[in-house]
Amino acid sequence: MLRLEKIFQNDDNFFIGLLIVLKTFTIFCSIYIFSILEFNSIYQLFDISIFKNSIYSNHSIYFTTIYLLISCLVKKNNQYNIKLIAHLREDILPLFISCVLYFIILIVFKINHNFNLQVLYLSIYMIFNLFLLKIFSNYYYIHLIDNNIIQRNIMLVGTFDDILKISTEQKEKINIYKCCLLITNKNMEITKIRQELKIPVFTQSADIRSILEYHSLGQIWILDNKKNDLNELLNNVFKFSVDIFIIDMISKINLNKDKLINNKYKFIPYEISKFYGYKLLIKILIDKILSIIFLIISFPVILLSSILIYLEDGFPIIFTQDRTGWDGRRFKIYKLRSLKNVKYDTTIQVLKDDKRKLKIGRIIRSLSIDEVPQFYNVLLGDMSIVGPRPHPVNLDIKYATLFNNFLKRHKSSPGLTGWAQVNHSRGATPKLEQMKKRMELDLWYLNNWSIGLDLYIILKTFYIIFKTRGD
Repeated sequence: MLRLEKIFQNDDNFFIGLLIVLKTFTIFCSIYIFSILEFNSIYQLFDISIFKNSIYSNHSIYFTTIYLLISCLVKKNNQYNIKLIAHLREDILPLFISCVLYFIILIVFKINHNFNLQVLYLSIYMIFNLFLLKIFSNYYYIHLIDNNIIQRNIMLVGTFDDILKISTEQKEKINIYKCCLLITNKNMEITKIRQELKIPVFTQSADIRSILEYHSLGQIWILDNKKNDLNELLNNVFKFSVDIFIIDMISKINLNKDKLINNKYKFIPYEISKFYGYKLLIKILIDKILSIIFLIISFPVILLSSILIYLEDGFPIIFTQDRTGWDGRRFKIYKLRSLKNVKYDTTIQVLKDDKRKLKIGRIIRSLSIDEVPQFYNVLLGDMSIVGPRPHPVNLDIKYATLFNNFLKRHKSSPGLTGWAQVNHSRGATPKLEQMKKRMELDLWYLNNWSIGLDLYIILKTFYIIFKTRGD
């Protein structure tokens, strides 16, 4: 799983950027095909020598480069617009500017060219192909949303009037209102409100953590009407891991300057994850590639460890347990079993001299071999190689009551290793101060994340594994 919904979580820049590259490629292909079919048949379409000897060959490279640059400069919004009118601004306008600019360059630098009326036909052909690409991109974008691949699952927080107003107005198709948290007084009839809003309605007494997990929420919108206490609205949700936006329900907008939600409301990103867009895609690709490599390299060690576990204590070989992932969503983590196959209190963390350990378990835990199957979790998309270490669900619930910011650790995929683990906060955390330190290190990582930081943590992890021994 590529977690595409997270790549698109805060904007569509990745999709728009990819589309600009495809449009540039379409322009080049249009020129190539036109150069062949101008004087030849379709059967010679793959004869590259015809294209190389045509008047369009060299010009195609320069022109498509100019078109690519102009398209990037003309790009105005970070939200994809499916309306065909956008085709004129985002596709035809860059093409027109590129044509004018290119001919100016030819004239100024006195570059020889033999263009004639055929160039007009070529321009029409390019416009037609860009139009087809727009229709296809619209269809694919809507397909991704309708199949819940990139949609943004949102909780609305505010008064009944504000929630009713925004939920009944036209919205961007990618925004899905999954539920709402109603700021209400005791005199309001919740049953009647639920019938009017037509989405699940919760009050301030509800278990927000469970709601976030059940509805797979990625964003919370605080509807600010300037009448209610904004801090009171934020107090209901600020400690949770999902992205929080403050939506201005009152102020006038400037369509040319303001960034808008649903093309109508100004907003402030109060607290958002850094993990989205191009950088997240790169992180995901690195995770997938390295996971495959590590699983292949470590297979003999996993096989040998599995045999020794079976000989000492039988089945099962693999230990599974529910852990907390991105946005509080649960997943099953995989580890080589290092403890004896008897019933024990799962809330008690494993310490260095724990009597529950198998003999082989002590060895594989000291070398972190028991963690290797989690590369399979990375392949599934439940985890990343680098990120905050996932804890059992009951421990997360326990520490969330002790530290207000604890659940913010879930603003990214949990990791095999992390900033805390390479900064002397590895293994069990029996003391409250140890968990607080780990939380602070994890939050620092989330606020300062970069691809370079991930690579540094991976390299330092290998150094620590061979230098020290785990619990």
